Parts: sequence; structure tokens; C-alpha cells
Amino acid sequence: MARSALIDPFGRKIDYLRISVTDRCDFRCTYCMDEDITFLPREHILSLEEIVQVAKTFIAMGTKRIRITGGEPLVRKNILWAIEQIANTDGLEELTITTNGSQLSKMANSLLDAGVSRINISLDTLQAERFYALTRRDKFQQVIDGIEAASKLPFKRLKINSVMLKNHNDDELHDLAQFALDHNMDISFIEEMPLGIITDHNRAATYLSSDDVIETLGKHYSLTPSSTTTSGPTRYYQVAGYDHKIGVISPHSHNFCDTCNRVRLTAEGRLLLCLGNEHSKDLKDVIRNPSVESISLESAIIDALALKPHKHHFNLDEAPQILRFMSATGG
Repeated sequence: MARSALIDPFGRKIDYLRISVTDRCDFRCTYCMDEDITFLPREHILSLEEIVQVAKTFIAMGTKRIRITGGEPLVRKNILWAIEQIANTDGLEELTITTNGSQLSKMANSLLDAGVSRINISLDTLQAERFYALTRRDKFQQVIDGIEAASKLPFKRLKINSVMLKNHNDDELHDLAQFALDHNMDISFIEEMPLGIITDHNRAATYLSSDDVIETLGKHYSLTPSSTTTSGPTRYYQVAGYDHKIGVISPHSHNFCDTCNRVRLTAEGRLLLCLGNEHSKDLKDVIRNPSVESISLESAIIDALALKPHKHHFNLDEAPQILRFMSATGG
């Protein structure tokens, strides 16, 4: 039974935690990080035991869903142990993971056995050369093989996540949607998040709104707004003739903050209250130096909720206000 309900200053119930288990990744996606990024020293990262401790505390406080993210979470050594520990905690309804797919061909079975019920797989193109340009890594077939492996297993739900950039990969909207539907998967098309300073492209010039995405896909499918909701911000559309759905995530064009039920734990132990805001609470200090804080982890979490803002403010015409990369934040 939950000891304390997590309610933010605006009356929103917080029952969904996203945990970044590492800032490291085996890709260097152009919209996510620079090629020569410097990763955090290992001692600055929460141990797996500390991550499990935080997760179990949140679950005891009413958290129903946890998502494991990175960086790329599956490159973290012994991550399956932590996943199993969290997944088998009484009170948790769903453990999911977001991955770039590079490790799925060898780990999909183990993830299912460990208790993962849903997987989101990042895939922005179906063209091998373009994949290399976007990710700076030659692992396209490795990802496709991973998707094929996962799609053959009885996960509760699989979904493709695609960040769409105008004049970069927007000509593949239909191809990506059809790929997902053919593999009995949902797909979410995502407006790029303006996190971190990148040099590969101008975000204002490559911005593609969710409305444009749906208008384009409406030429190929009969789309009807769906009442289906998940713990995340995706707005779904039912596709006539298919059991699976097309969705959009719209941090710019359709602000979804009013219904936000999420907080994020970064790999270095900061409890981040909003993706588009720097306000955070350092839970690592509470865990490692309890005499310094003189408060419990549970109390620190409750106190941190006072920092959660009503909404984020993204402006593509200005330099990024959030200097951390998405890889350091967690998906």
C-alpha cells in the first residue's frame, strides 16, 4: 500500500517514473548529442543498487509505471539484474524500456524473462545510408534484426519512436508507419526536443509539426483520433484496417503539460521534475550522505515535487535554454 501520494503543486498525481540508467550510448544521433561528447565519470553515476533503491521507494509511494531509459540502457553492465529487481516489486503495474534496438537481437528474450512488458524502439529511417548519417554508426541491420527478434516474442506492446526532421527523413513518414504496422507495432512520430547545443542542423529549419505528420499520413490511411491513452504524452490515431495505432508526441505544437504525471531520475541521481526545466533534486546525496541531508529519501522526493512547474516553454528561434543533451536526461 502506498505510504504517500505524490501530488504536485498543480494537483497532478505523479505515478510514472522514468529512470536513466546511463548517459552512455553506442550511437551518436545528431539530434541527441555531439560526436565528441564527454560522458560522466563512473563514480558520478548511480549504482544499480542505488537505482533499485530509488525505484522501490517510488513504488512504495504509489508509482505504478516505470520506464528504463538512457543513453542506451542495454549497454549498462548487469542491467538485467536491476530490471528484474524492479519488475518484481509489489505494487508496480508495468515496467517498460526505451532502446535504440542495437542490443535487442541478443537480449530480447532476457528482457521478457526479467519482467519487461513493453519496449519502445528508436528508429528514424529505413535507409541504411541515412541511418548512418543520423546515428553516425553503421548498425542499421543490427537494429532491424533486433526489432524482428522482439516482434516474435509475447511482449504486451512494442512501439517504434521516430524523431522527424524536415528535409532529413520526413519523406519516410509512410514507410516508417507501414513498417510498424506490418510488424504489429504502434509508432509515435516525435517533434524534436531542443535540448543541448548541436551543430549538425538548425532546429528551427528542420522542425516538423505533428499536424503536418498527421496530414501527410492521412493521404495514405484513414485516421481517427483514438481514446487510447498510455502513461506517456502520445496522442494516438486508430488506423482503419489495422489493430495498431499511429501516434504523435508534440512538445511544441500541442503542449501536453496539463496532464503530466511524470518525473525523471537522471543517471547521476538528479530527480528532474520537467523535461524542459532545470529544477531538480539531487537524490544521490540523500542516498550516499544521509547525515548531510538529514532527511529520508521518501521525504526528499516529496519535497522535490514543489519544484515541478506547470509547463515547459520551448522556443526554436532562441538558443537552447536547456544545455543538457537528451542522452543525459533520459527518454
